[in-house]
Amino acid sequence: MKSHLVRAAVALILGVAPLVAPFGTSASAQTASAQAELRSATFTVENMTCELCPVTVKRAMEGVEGVQSVQIDFEARTATVVFDPAVATPEAIGAASAGAGYPASVKV
Repeated sequence: MKSHLVRAAVALILGVAPLVAPFGTSASAQTASAQAELRSATFTVENMTCELCPVTVKRAMEGVEGVQSVQIDFEARTATVVFDPAVATPEAIGAASAGAGYPASVKV
């Protein structure tokens, strides 16, 4: 129990969210469980013509609640998104990109 409190205090001081597992559950088991729930989708992104376009696409997609990470491949014109399917959908992620001027659809 004491180690959980120490980790929480250190996280508070550093300004990051503490990773404190409930009693009887290890932090690594909790993290593995959370990661198992995540999904990945690769989108084909239209209209990316300059090196700043990926920044706009990434910000738009990251703005969708439930999106964990976005990796843009400018040359391939794709975005690979890791998201929580209980919170976000590929349609919502694609719509956010389209709203920023870059229509995106899930690559098949």
